[in-house]
Amino acid sequence: MARTRTNIGDLERSVMEVLWATPDGGSRTVREVHAELAEQRDIAYTTVMTVMDRLARKEMVNQERDGRAYRYSPRGTRGEMTADLMRDTLDEFSSHDRQTALAAFVEDASAEDVKALREALARLDGA
Repeated sequence: MARTRTNIGDLERSVMEVLWATPDGGSRTVREVHAELAEQRDIAYTTVMTVMDRLARKEMVNQERDGRAYRYSPRGTRGEMTADLMRDTLDEFSSHDRQTALAAFVEDASAEDVKALREALARLDGA
């Protein structure tokens, strides 16, 4: 996945959640995403269309023409995009502040998170 600035708002995150939940990494139309979101909140079709277009401009989703409509699919997994958000945040700090932030993150991490980090580091060491 190409690295892009992935700061996203609540509605953008909701749209991404719908796209990530699409079986087999398939794509969805604005109408399909709107129908799913409208089950949970009062939202206009045009609002969903604007958000999905914005996500395409941010290069967070692929946008393909399908007749008169577009189909959208996520460019990366939830995990990849979360990692990009973390990297983007860390990029805003100096080297010392990055180390402090990482240490604070690990100190507050659950045992499960620490285990996942150790496993990831072990894979990197073995590569």
